[in-house]
Amino acid sequence: MDHSKLVTTVRFAIGDLVHHRLFDYRGVVFDVDESFQGSDAWYESVAKSRPPKDRPWYHVLVDGSDHTTYVAERNLQYDVEQEPIHHPMLGHFFDRFDNGHYLRNQQLN
Repeated sequence: MDHSKLVTTVRFAIGDLVHHRLFDYRGVVFDVDESFQGSDAWYESVAKSRPPKDRPWYHVLVDGSDHTTYVAERNLQYDVEQEPIHHPMLGHFFDRFDNGHYLRNQQLN
């Protein structure tokens, strides 16, 4: 079997509201990697729960802050509040909030 043609199924899409299971914060997904794309040094120092590197990882704008996080899929769940988040970079990635989901800016592909 040619594994180079396998596509990882991701649970969350860009614009989805998520909740971090361990650190109890809300956010919105602004980018997705099919597998871990960070450095080994970052993984060793930050990813204390040692989530799998061969599963999806998500870039998340954190609600009520000005920073982003890089989170393994197993540490995320859908956000039950489905309310808008507050982050200074929202307008860079998304045009609007509609029915519990952020819609991407048209100029982004």
